[in-house]
Amino acid sequence: MSLKTKLEKVPGYNSLVKPLHWAQALQAAVKYDFPAKKLRVIAVTGTNGKTTTCFMIWKMLNHAGRKAGLLTTVGWSVDGQNVNPQVEHMTTERVSVLNERIRAVADAKAEFLVLEVTSHALSQFRVLGVPIEVAVFTNLTPEHLDYHKTFANYRKAKQKLFKKARFGVVNADDPNAEYFVKEYASSDVKTYGVEGGDFRASDVKLLASGVQYSCGDIKVKTQIPGEFNVYNSLAAVAVGKRLGLTDKQIEDGVHSLTAVEGRMTRVRAGQDFEVIVDYAHQPDALEKVFASVGHGTGFTGKIIAVHGGAGRRDHATREPRGEILGRESDIVIVTEDDSRDEKPAEIAEMFVRGAEKAGKVKGKDLLVELDRRKAIVKALSLAKKGDLVLILGKGHEKTILRADGSHDFEDIKVSEEILREK
Repeated sequence: MSLKTKLEKVPGYNSLVKPLHWAQALQAAVKYDFPAKKLRVIAVTGTNGKTTTCFMIWKMLNHAGRKAGLLTTVGWSVDGQNVNPQVEHMTTERVSVLNERIRAVADAKAEFLVLEVTSHALSQFRVLGVPIEVAVFTNLTPEHLDYHKTFANYRKAKQKLFKKARFGVVNADDPNAEYFVKEYASSDVKTYGVEGGDFRASDVKLLASGVQYSCGDIKVKTQIPGEFNVYNSLAAVAVGKRLGLTDKQIEDGVHSLTAVEGRMTRVRAGQDFEVIVDYAHQPDALEKVFASVGHGTGFTGKIIAVHGGAGRRDHATREPRGEILGRESDIVIVTEDDSRDEKPAEIAEMFVRGAEKAGKVKGKDLLVELDRRKAIVKALSLAKKGDLVLILGKGHEKTILRADGSHDFEDIKVSEEILREK
């Protein structure tokens, strides 16, 4: 166990190191001459949907000829074309990397920066010195409670983004919307949703190829499926209107995004069944994946799900996630994730208990394979024509963190390799 890991277990550690985080953030901002000061920053926070929402806004702005940079969980870009992969296991990078990349966006003469911001980043002052023009709230469900301890603390961390932003864009359908709306005078915040909001989706159609709906005179059509992309694209619509884009620029810009790596990514290698890789790694996100492609949509094939839990992350979500997998899948394969210094078998057992609650039987329709590659091999070998294999939890990530360090591993790449070998 590393010294840092030992220190993190000291009671009150997170509070004790806050002055250090602040000093590091200030030092990095000064070193790179406060690189965001001439950029118009759109910052997106929430539990789910942040990355896809960022990509939609970024693509929309560049498609409209408004040069924008991008910093997200999946990758970063200084222009509207090339995305550099994000190799670190964090969304908002450590302050030295963050400021260096913002400097690169500013030096590329971009007008906008679309920035994905986490609760950790806000608690640790990582966006110190970054002026926020528009803050976007996607949704909120319990996550990172190992760090924040309570849901209220988690929500307060997210609210910090809105306290420093000039304008707000808030998901009106989320039960926590009022906490974010109250940060503004009525003229400084716009809401969006299906049930309510200033920008409301109507005539919604959920298709295998994407989602379609109307928002007033704007006709939205995405190339990424999933009901949650109604909300992600609505957030982009609201931002586009706030920034003065035309309806056509918004329509064309949202439609121009064809995929986000590791977000409902279809893996195709000539097989006669579907394989989808997604980053979903907490209960609400898993529920939304199954709501989009599971049996509730009319899908009649067999669903085989591969999933596991990361070490030193929310223990309380493991059993509920196992239960969701057990309820929504025909076959569950529990495997490793970034186990770090926790024992993979002990993590897996929590998922097994949840899946058994949903009626799965170990050795029959509930399997444990702690080697992630072997787990994927098993899932793909069990799939028949018309079935669906869901590989969940890591999405775009390029490495897996085990007790002995970091190892190269990509769910998408590994799946493609196995399918080609078959």
